[in-house]
Amino acid sequence: MKPLHKLLILATLLFPIALHAQLIVDCTGVDHTAYPSINAALPDAGPGATILVTGPCNESVNLVGFNNLNLGAWSGQTATINGWVLIDHSSQIYLYGLNVTNPNPGGDGIIVAFGKWITVDTCNSSGNGGYGLNVGLSSDVVVNATGSFNNNGFGGMIVGGNSFLALNAWSAPIDISNNFGAGIFSSDEAVIGTNGQTTITNNQGSGIFLVGAARAGFGAYYGPNAIQGNAGGGVSVGEASEISFYSFDGGPANLIQSNATFGVSVGTGGQATFFETAQVTDNAGAGVDVFAGGQANFFGPNQILRNGTSGDPLGSGIRVDGNSEAFLRGGNVSHNNGPAILALVNSSVDFTGTTFHGNQGGIIVCDSSATMATDLNPNSHGIHCKMPHSLGNHHYAKTQPKPPDMSRFIAMQAKYKKLATKH
Repeated sequence: MKPLHKLLILATLLFPIALHAQLIVDCTGVDHTAYPSINAALPDAGPGATILVTGPCNESVNLVGFNNLNLGAWSGQTATINGWVLIDHSSQIYLYGLNVTNPNPGGDGIIVAFGKWITVDTCNSSGNGGYGLNVGLSSDVVVNATGSFNNNGFGGMIVGGNSFLALNAWSAPIDISNNFGAGIFSSDEAVIGTNGQTTITNNQGSGIFLVGAARAGFGAYYGPNAIQGNAGGGVSVGEASEISFYSFDGGPANLIQSNATFGVSVGTGGQATFFETAQVTDNAGAGVDVFAGGQANFFGPNQILRNGTSGDPLGSGIRVDGNSEAFLRGGNVSHNNGPAILALVNSSVDFTGTTFHGNQGGIIVCDSSATMATDLNPNSHGIHCKMPHSLGNHHYAKTQPKPPDMSRFIAMQAKYKKLATKH
């Protein structure tokens, strides 16, 4: 046998026809030429294969050890999976147009463990017994274009174990609402980022809950991010975790509004940064509550308005307590129930260029251990705080974030739709 023929036979064995195969699944049984289930098609799905699904499919799907696989509905359509989708020790997995529901008690919808370059495009994982999306064990996932993760028993999303989750809502909002627990729970040094149009509303827990040195960046590029009406508070940041809310050149805002208990809570070594057009408004407790060695930084025209409840002695626009710090450069802190700023227990506030109007308790109230640095006259009406020195405000600047380039993910969807269009 000639060497070339040997190479061709070897290539056929190593890279079978499924390299670019389209495997058609019809779980309804109407198309007798199609696979009757996704699990029936998986053994024939080699690298590069696309599994196109017509549902509903009453099965759970385990993608273990797969590489370079597309699984989803036909272009512009959806396919329901009544079960879970597990992606484990797999890479370059692309899900499109799937409606995933796993109603089993504690059962998650889409689960990713040890997954690399995983894309969840235009999918809905709602009504699950556990979490809508569970990302862990050093995985990286992009929720692409749009999606919904609502009405889940534990929460909308959980991200942990040094994993990365990007919410890339360039087409329409990604909605994380009406979950029994938190909208997003993140821990164990996980990283989360969004480029806008993420709505986290009406969850029974906090909208966002970060612990264990988790990191989150909420950029409002495609449209505003909204964290609203959450019963457990808007955003909770603790245990050395960090979150940043930022806009691009005065673009759409981050809206943190009408949450119970607090707008943003930053404690136990946590940090929160508000850059440009964050609006922290109409929350039942303090707009921003900083405590236990926490830090909050405000840059630009942020608005902290109408927070707190009348008669609450801890009500305020910004509360800084327990060896904590707040830095304000610009912005508007007005019409809050209580003082604009309440500083307690060895905490400090450094503010300049900030506007204050109509706060029920004045501009700033401190206990005997708290201090301030300000560009205002310390003897002005509404200021009840001491200045420990006359050195003025610290120099504290923030650079403008760069707009994201997500063209790769837009191109990925276009490529899938070309493969998944009926001719």
